Amino acid sequence: MKTSNGNSSIMDMFEKGKVLKICAPMVRYSKLAFRSLVRKYNCDICFTPMIVAADFMRSIKARDSEFTTNESDRPLIVQFAAHDAQTLADAACVVAPFSDGVDLNCGCPQRWAMSAGYGACLINKPELVKDMVRHVRNQVDNPNYTASIKIRIHKDLRRTVDLCQKAESAGVSWITVHGRTAEERHQPVHYDAIKTIKDSVSIPVIANGDIKYLRDVESTHQLTGVDGRRPSLKMTLQWTAVAIFLYVEIGVLVILCIPFISARRWQSIFQLRIWSWMARFWNKVFLTMIIVLIVLFLDAVREVRKYSSRELGTDAKVQPNMYDHLHMKLFRAQRNLYISGFAVFLWLVMKRVVTLINQLAAVSGTTAALQAQADNANKAAKKYMEDNELLKQTLMEGKGDKATAEGMELLRKEVEKLKDELKTSGDALKNSQSEADVMRKQMDGLAREYDRLLKEHQELQNLQDSGNKKED
Repeated sequence: MKTSNGNSSIMDMFEKGKVLKICAPMVRYSKLAFRSLVRKYNCDICFTPMIVAADFMRSIKARDSEFTTNESDRPLIVQFAAHDAQTLADAACVVAPFSDGVDLNCGCPQRWAMSAGYGACLINKPELVKDMVRHVRNQVDNPNYTASIKIRIHKDLRRTVDLCQKAESAGVSWITVHGRTAEERHQPVHYDAIKTIKDSVSIPVIANGDIKYLRDVESTHQLTGVDGRRPSLKMTLQWTAVAIFLYVEIGVLVILCIPFISARRWQSIFQLRIWSWMARFWNKVFLTMIIVLIVLFLDAVREVRKYSSRELGTDAKVQPNMYDHLHMKLFRAQRNLYISGFAVFLWLVMKRVVTLINQLAAVSGTTAALQAQADNANKAAKKYMEDNELLKQTLMEGKGDKATAEGMELLRKEVEKLKDELKTSGDALKNSQSEADVMRKQMDGLAREYDRLLKEHQELQNLQDSGNKKED
């Protein structure tokens, strides 16, 4: 690899697809001699011990004492402790010709460091960290020069993720995460927290803590997913769920469109008890999914517009890999736009297909019933026609008195049948008339009784009125 004055960048090492082995800064140990030793054992990147930036800038003796290097001591990252953006930027400008990047210590838990405003207390000041990273990127006149930070985690991991995302927006090259809080010393490392941070940013993340042997490198890589490479284009859990939902929709539509399953069979399936129970909630579920998918679609549209219209300009110097990051984020936004858009479309199509299948099944049932009625009518008409033809043949094909007798016999049977039906109807009519006469007589008797009661009531009323007058 070339020096920082050359054409290549230390960030290219993260592109090679291998797990990088990095020697972390150690107090009083990570001097030039120690760094030269570990480089013989295939160490990829070395750090200097933590240097207080204010002291480093105040004294030439301090600079000569704290920072020594040579031509073979590359790639080299200088770690500073600082609580002022300009001081850190000035120190970075001093060491830039002799190193490949600077690292801001935001993880030292020692009391003296935290009381002076250095180290782990900076994880509670994300805006200050963001400002310091931006100052370094703006003032070091070398686009390949890296600016990284080393942090510890919060008990509330959301605060750590917020810190990392703000540092990323300022142009930080990578983030080293020591998987313990500022209060923890020898407790187990929270590898799950490192993995969460890696999944929340689009820059390289380096795992730190309890890596004592080479075998620990591979186990830590498996636990956290950090590998020193650029992050892949994997989807978040939210968009993975939307993509799965989209594939489920496609599968359901393919099954509904299978040609050898009729609409009436689908309707019988839809009428099962489980679907009847789910039908009570169907409208709410449908509207809820429509709202969720539309919100995701609008969010994807916003992301596409955000990364499509973003101007690089001066940011190209602040973050030399900005083009790659923007293209990656634009690709993600476009992918999410397509997923959510097709999910909304297929959700509406699926509902329409189910409705059309039910309508087609209903029409098919009605058509089948009408066809059955038509068949029965045709059979009855055919039978009557056959009987008529038989009667004609009997009358026409017979000879003399025999033909007349047979025809008359058939006609006599038909007449007797009609007479029986007429007699039945007449008897029913007579019964109805007799019942009507009885009802009429009952009504007349009720009317006479009502008139009698009305007269008695009037006489009683008159007697009561005359009695009242006498008393007066």
